[in-house]
Amino acid sequence: MSILHRHLRRPRTTPGLVTALKRLLLVFFIWTVIDAHFIYYRIAHAEREAQTRTVVVEPTRIFIASLHWNNEKILRSDWNRGVMELVRAFGAANVFVSVYESGSWDNSKGALRELDADLEKAGVARKIILEDETHKDLIEGASEQEGWIKTADGRTMPRRIPYLSRLRNLSLQPLVELAENGTTFDQVLFLGDVVFSVSDILNLLKTNNGHYAAACSLDFSKPPSFYDTFALRDAHGHEHATQSWPYFRSAKSRKAMLHAEPVPVSSCWNGIVSMPASTFTGLRGLRFRGLPDSLAASHLEASECCLIHADNHIASRARGVFVNPAVRVGYNRAAYDSVHPFAAAAPPAGDEGNSESGVRSNGGSWVSLRQIYFGLWKNRLARWLMTPWFEERQVKGRIERWAKQEPGREEKGGFCAVDEMQIVVNNGWKHL
Repeated sequence: MSILHRHLRRPRTTPGLVTALKRLLLVFFIWTVIDAHFIYYRIAHAEREAQTRTVVVEPTRIFIASLHWNNEKILRSDWNRGVMELVRAFGAANVFVSVYESGSWDNSKGALRELDADLEKAGVARKIILEDETHKDLIEGASEQEGWIKTADGRTMPRRIPYLSRLRNLSLQPLVELAENGTTFDQVLFLGDVVFSVSDILNLLKTNNGHYAAACSLDFSKPPSFYDTFALRDAHGHEHATQSWPYFRSAKSRKAMLHAEPVPVSSCWNGIVSMPASTFTGLRGLRFRGLPDSLAASHLEASECCLIHADNHIASRARGVFVNPAVRVGYNRAAYDSVHPFAAAAPPAGDEGNSESGVRSNGGSWVSLRQIYFGLWKNRLARWLMTPWFEERQVKGRIERWAKQEPGREEKGGFCAVDEMQIVVNNGWKHL
């Protein structure tokens, strides 16, 4: 019995194997620490280079398009001033400002009237629409043929994305009309309700040496998590792996983020976007849209800010869509400052408008060494342990069934779609 007992208690794993595993884990730990340090200094170097590239403002004609709803606080604290700094940097003759405000119940209209007065004094061409119709008015009005959906309780409600698409198209209408009359612009700059600087805009315009179908910033409301998960898709069309750095599931997108380079993606918006103005003018000019109502009835929704890239697929593939990690904006001043930890106020632009204004980096990585180390591990575990396959397969199946219902049906923006239904309500919007 004693011999049998000793046999049963014999270790199944040899000491040599345990030692080898411990050494392998130690090597992997040391390698990750070293890699994190290299990434930290690589990002810091890229930050310094990005700032030196934005000293001179190259002659560029900019069409600024922006939507606002209940944004009085940020308009007065940062946004209006940021627009005026852009005007001084690029020159009043090179900027057109198109703003559409829709039924705010704060004093956004008052803040925009102040901007309108400042733009007039500066001699800037503009169109600022202050719309009285509120969400409540929209809901209680007559339903349109498109952009409305029947809910489970039998009501017919306006869909959020077609509503936003209509407003974005209205903000672009002056661009289309000016182009028809021979007045053209180089870039459309979609400015969200974010804190930004002239330096941010200059860096964004120079993304990938100015060669792109679209270039986007990174946006933050509660750092370190980025904000616009609805529109961002990596190079393979997947949603983010993690909401904190380095974000992406696709190796191609993730590698660019690790090297602090413009990140190739399928779609982005993220606060500020630059797109060639020619994308929206001429006979083939694009317009924002939502998914068809008949497809949305399958409990699917997609951001208009993603679908625009899907509809622009030829240019997107040829020129690329990029997130520029050197351009980081915030939905409040605290968020902006958090992702610019080494920034200091820069001197104001010179009289000739050829110097940057906003912020200038004093050196260092905007992502801390700790965030890099734990971000690498969190991203790995998310990619190893979770897969988007099941959700993507479900969405794809609904689109395929919808397409088969009528000949010729097609949805190019399938990678944008998610299992959601969004409607406009009195105080904003909600999921169903």
